[in-house]
Amino acid sequence: QVQLIESGGGLVQAGGSLRLSCAASGRTFSVYRMGWFRQAPGKEREFVATINWSGDRTYYADSMKGRLTISRDNVKNTVYLQMNGLAPEDTAVYYCAARRDTGIVTTPHDYDSWGQGTQVTVSS
Repeated sequence: QVQLIESGGGLVQAGGSLRLSCAASGRTFSVYRMGWFRQAPGKEREFVATINWSGDRTYYADSMKGRLTISRDNVKNTVYLQMNGLAPEDTAVYYCAARRDTGIVTTPHDYDSWGQGTQVTVSS
């Protein structure tokens, strides 16, 4: 497993942008598929975006497609999530997750390692 620490959350007005970061420990970061998920109060954790080990293939949730960019830097052991055009319904705790890369995976229980989450609050 790999240890993950998210950062970059905060309070932003509707229409604003945030860039989340997830720093990973360990020397084998480049073999992991990375994912971002979010969980709003009273709701289940839902898939947001995922990126393959090399960073050249990405996949997004339909509900947020066009407003997100997931990227990674395998030298810095970090994955990023750029979010634009934020709306109040995007308010949630955002989690970073990792698993050995075997292809696109969007279900939370298929990821092995999780960060502690970072709060994103979008005001109207």
